Amino acid sequence: MPEIGRTATGAVRNGAYTLGRMCRSIKTLYNVEPAANEDEARAASLQFVRKISGYRKPSKANEAAFERAVDEIAEIAWRLLGELETNAPPRERVASPA
Repeated sequence: MPEIGRTATGAVRNGAYTLGRMCRSIKTLYNVEPAANEDEARAASLQFVRKISGYRKPSKANEAAFERAVDEIAEIAWRLLGELETNAPPRERVASPA
């Protein structure tokens, strides 16, 4: 049975591999005030694709696939944000340090 736990940094350890913490630059976009916009959903999608692909900027050969993934994930993220429901009041956004 694989050992499941957390590393000292808080990453999830599942015996065979370690899942890192969520990328710091991806912020919660749901139920916040002021409300998130499509540009923020796209920016989060770009960070996600960069994280899972390992590319900050893809090669010319991978550029189309990279951009298509960002577009599709942004569309799905924006749809998700529009379909989620809550009775909780919106959280105030915390300003990022300069």
